Amino acid sequence: MPSNFVHLHVHSEYSLLDGSIQVEKLVRRAKDLDMRALALTDHGNMFGAVKFYKTARRYGIKPILGMEAYVTRGNRRDKSKKKGELARINHLVLLARDREGYANLMRLSSIGYLEGFYYKPRIDLEVLREYCGGLIALSACLRGDIAQTVLHDGLEEAKNKVDVYREIFGEDNFYLELQDHGIEDELRVRDGVRQLARETGVPLVATNDAHYLAANDAQAHEVLLCLQTGSDFEDPKRFRFTTNELYFKNAEEMGELFADTPEAIENSLAVADRCNFELEDGRFHLPSFPLPETYQSNSEYLKHLAYEGAKERYAKPGDDVKERLEYELSVIDKMGYNGYFLVVRDIVNFARSTGVAVGPGRGSAAGSLLCYVLGITDVDPLEHGLLFERMLNPERVSMPDIDIDFCFERRDEVIKYVIERYGKENVCQIITFGTMAARGVVRDVGSVLKIPYGDVDRVAKLIPSTPGTTLEEALRSVPELKKLAAQDPTYEKLMDLSLVLEGITRHASIHAAGMIITPTTLMNHQPQYSTNTVELTSQYDM
Repeated sequence: MPSNFVHLHVHSEYSLLDGSIQVEKLVRRAKDLDMRALALTDHGNMFGAVKFYKTARRYGIKPILGMEAYVTRGNRRDKSKKKGELARINHLVLLARDREGYANLMRLSSIGYLEGFYYKPRIDLEVLREYCGGLIALSACLRGDIAQTVLHDGLEEAKNKVDVYREIFGEDNFYLELQDHGIEDELRVRDGVRQLARETGVPLVATNDAHYLAANDAQAHEVLLCLQTGSDFEDPKRFRFTTNELYFKNAEEMGELFADTPEAIENSLAVADRCNFELEDGRFHLPSFPLPETYQSNSEYLKHLAYEGAKERYAKPGDDVKERLEYELSVIDKMGYNGYFLVVRDIVNFARSTGVAVGPGRGSAAGSLLCYVLGITDVDPLEHGLLFERMLNPERVSMPDIDIDFCFERRDEVIKYVIERYGKENVCQIITFGTMAARGVVRDVGSVLKIPYGDVDRVAKLIPSTPGTTLEEALRSVPELKKLAAQDPTYEKLMDLSLVLEGITRHASIHAAGMIITPTTLMNHQPQYSTNTVELTSQYDM
């Protein structure tokens, strides 16, 4: 029998160093609990949205894309406040009902980083009013605007806040969240929120602010918070959660917590039923190439460049060259990739013309005569008997993959050219995520636990350096490591905590090579990420 509760407030590993739930394990747990839907609401970002969506679909679970936004009480562009005044940031859960809602989630998350970033990616009520369409808003946790107002300003002022959010999102698209993690302030807020619901008619919805998967993962999550804040585990003043209840509860546990408010449980299903966005898959959005005025189409200009290039590569192009070119051009035109080849040729042509070293070509692109005559590669596929079908096959529609090597010392010049040529609003680099691999996680946890560096280093070096080796495999295959964990409680704790945190996303950085060029503004296609120390990238990885 399907579960009668849906989690709508969940933080994965992509709430960096704040959530410890890996996406695959999260969805698998929801499947084990027979939950028909599941939301992902990471802090201020959509890093994990695509991975979560595809994983949930694979497990037969309806994915609900969202985020827990940081909403400043002032103007998002105001960065004059001291860090300690960040308590003035409120949380708000946003869920995409449909395609419009998904588009607005991308915009809001992007604006949080590009315009509002100040320690956190912040938005404000102004942009919420502009990009509220297609969204359902939940009033969030104790750090939500409604909860904070109930605690500090009273019910009348909280009622005014409810009116503001109801006016922004619409009568049916704002819900008051009820949470119970055994926190004293939550009890006061819970009574106040119930009264607000009675007086305003705004529906209640029960959530659990899940930051880790199982109840016994609470201590490992505390280690994660120490890494986030640079604290030691034994520091009495370190930032910590005042509860061990932030785990992924089952329907029975949630039902018991809210037995006196069954409608809040039922509304978790109602909200899930209203969120029906499906991520577009398999359609390519290629950038527009700026054609010379004398050409009417990408295909016409590409053909012109191909034959001009053939004259340069071959003094007198024979029938074999012409036949192969015509075949490749017809396949490319049929599959709609003319613009792609023009863009790649343009970038390589710039690099060569300015003396930036460019590699001769590798991978499947070396099988393309068109790439050779355009100057993208320096390998003659006819001379070496290389097949074009390895790169593009009309029987199997997939994006062509042209790997290009630029001199690493001057690659920034190439990136700068691409941005100037195609517009800074249409070009960005690609994000990549660093994870806690076996050796790294042991060093991180050991540092937090204040185990002497030399001891931690010795343990870490016992783990095989073979790429992909997990801590579990190392404990099975290295007797000395297993013996240490069995005989010494300090090392046993080190291993236990490291096993929970291994593989979790630790930080974001920039992919060494990938770039995105979009046909319209980047924000229309994927959310963007940037901080004071990181250049503009996508929020989605490769």
